[in-house]
Amino acid sequence: MIETKRACIYPKDVQRITGKSERYGRKLLKKIREELAKDPHQFVSVDEFCEFTGLSATIVERYITD
Repeated sequence: MIETKRACIYPKDVQRITGKSERYGRKLLKKIREELAKDPHQFVSVDEFCEFTGLSATIVERYITD
């Protein structure tokens, strides 16, 4: 059976990864959206988050929970 992973990052995920507050996660995701010229309603993907922060996808995927 194939395990599915989420394709987008939420502020709570950023909190788990960085150990900072959920509010920091919202600010970081907003900054990523601005850098990528995304609209406020658009999601940030795991790949976009990894590229922006310099973290590897394997590390990030460990912290993402459903």
